[in-house]
Amino acid sequence: MDPMTDSKIRVLIVDDDALVRAGLSMILAGAGDIEIVGEAADGAQVPSSVAALRPDVVLMDIRMPVVDGLTATEALLATPAPPEVVVLTTFHADAQVLRALRAGAAGFLLKDIPPGDLVAAIRRVAAGEPILSPAVTRQLITHVADGGAGERTDRARTLLARLSEREREVALAVGQGRSNAEIGSALYMSVATVKAHVSRILTKLELSNRVQIALTVYDASP
Repeated sequence: MDPMTDSKIRVLIVDDDALVRAGLSMILAGAGDIEIVGEAADGAQVPSSVAALRPDVVLMDIRMPVVDGLTATEALLATPAPPEVVVLTTFHADAQVLRALRAGAAGFLLKDIPPGDLVAAIRRVAAGEPILSPAVTRQLITHVADGGAGERTDRARTLLARLSEREREVALAVGQGRSNAEIGSALYMSVATVKAHVSRILTKLELSNRVQIALTVYDASP
């Protein structure tokens, strides 16, 4: 979404629990810059809902009875120009959450998140910023039972080898959770230059967002 316009952030809520959907809608409806464009009760409804409603952000429950949120997230993020997806969960360290992040989700939120934090998270995601702290990323990778770690480490190191020295410095800073302004200050470059580096990193590594850059950096760590 273009921050220079007055357009509201369009949000689609996907959760099989009607009370959860109602609660999230009530919280977000109080924010003047957020519009709930629709709700879905199962991942099977996501493709048609997204096509019809064109949300900027999808709040996606992981556990649903027909098509689960992980399957729906992976399918949605494989389409051209998908909306940002934020995973909803009741667990801090969840293997399905980690898979969703690897697929390109912009972050995850616990269902008991304070209302103000939920609104702030939606705004950040709509602005293209991840909502996953380095500590939580490390917790997920370290503590979630997730096979194939050796292969991912080799692949991550191969990917990072594609980058120039400066790009690797930026990638490492992204993995530390630093903002563009913080990266620019640390590496003595303008915010515009940082953005250009991040864009090139995403292209070279064939990734879709900063969370995936951070995951790649962590995967490559010994």
